[in-house]
Amino acid sequence: MSKANNPLNDPSRLSAETQLVHGGTHRTAFNETSEALFLNSGYSYPSSDHAERLFKGEIPGAHNYSRFANPTVDVLQTRMALLEGAEAARGFATGMAAVTDAVMSQVRAGDHIVASRALFGGCRFVVEDFMPRYGVSSTLVDGRDPANFAAAMQSNTKVVFIETPTNPSLELVDIKAVADIAHAHGAVLIVDNVFATALYQKPLQLGADLVTYSATKHIDGQGRVLGGIVLGSKKLIEGDLHTFLRQTGASLSPFNAWVLLKGLETMSLRVRQMTDSAEQIAEALASHPKLDRVIYPHHSSHPQYDLAKAQMTRGSSLMALEVKGGQEAAFALSDALAVILISNNLGDAKSLITHPRTTTHARLTEEARLEVGVTPGLLRLSVGLEASDDLLADLLYGLDQL
Repeated sequence: MSKANNPLNDPSRLSAETQLVHGGTHRTAFNETSEALFLNSGYSYPSSDHAERLFKGEIPGAHNYSRFANPTVDVLQTRMALLEGAEAARGFATGMAAVTDAVMSQVRAGDHIVASRALFGGCRFVVEDFMPRYGVSSTLVDGRDPANFAAAMQSNTKVVFIETPTNPSLELVDIKAVADIAHAHGAVLIVDNVFATALYQKPLQLGADLVTYSATKHIDGQGRVLGGIVLGSKKLIEGDLHTFLRQTGASLSPFNAWVLLKGLETMSLRVRQMTDSAEQIAEALASHPKLDRVIYPHHSSHPQYDLAKAQMTRGSSLMALEVKGGQEAAFALSDALAVILISNNLGDAKSLITHPRTTTHARLTEEARLEVGVTPGLLRLSVGLEASDDLLADLLYGLDQL
């Protein structure tokens, strides 16, 4: 049998690990092994007629300007779409650009958004502060109970936006239940899937319409570049979302796309190791006397453990620690650490800890912070690739200083 007839030529038959290495690859005439990096901004055309037909959209797969189409970015989009099980994808300059364009592309003045109140601070700003400036109102609900979404839906609700697990308190939202509610009202469900990653949670399979990522996190995972991506059906991605990308210019640079492709090659290895360590740390600290609680989706102490097991194949690399003694104790613990770094990033090869109340969620009122579990003593821990024994020893030392 020739290679051309090999069934593994169909990328949908490949495992996630193999897709992350080979998916979407398009080699030039030089047959390079690593993906080619196209740093050009524009393209030349063999004739004026060709240029006219290209701009009319009559020549599929061709490029006319790298603000909205570039061969290197194409490979990243295709590879991520294979992993996610999506029909199409678009890369963006940052995760916030991806979220903002995903939401804005689906609404018009006079529309309404329903969102879970437990969101990353920047995402909550988009829904609660930014969109009303353009005549789009919003309602924030406690996302742990799907009935709250049903009660908040209005005749003009066009978007439901959630993240699950939530940042930073790792609350869960039932994606399938909320998708059914959104679709019953003719609304689009957008899911920020950063914490779970595409390896451990598949929102599109559960009914979501669009999925967003900050590619800065686990996809790069090594603190090198910014990036974002939105995935979904061809209708949604190639329609208004592509128009917004084209007109707002929130484009992913080819160089950053190339770096993200290199990150994808090791993503499954990195996230698996980080998750292994997170599970060990959660179990070891679950009953520590200086912690009020350890929050980890796949630990049996999580109040939504059953949903986590049903919706996520593993608990991923993020957890939260609620330290007894409030903010002073949380600061003391963080400041005593030698291996784990204080940073507001996550999903990195290096373990990172942050105090959300004074960083990522600082702009919220104290009432709003407490509503979503951002207490003075809460720390968010992103577990990295260091030896789990070293990470645990570092945390135990910090706790001993309290």
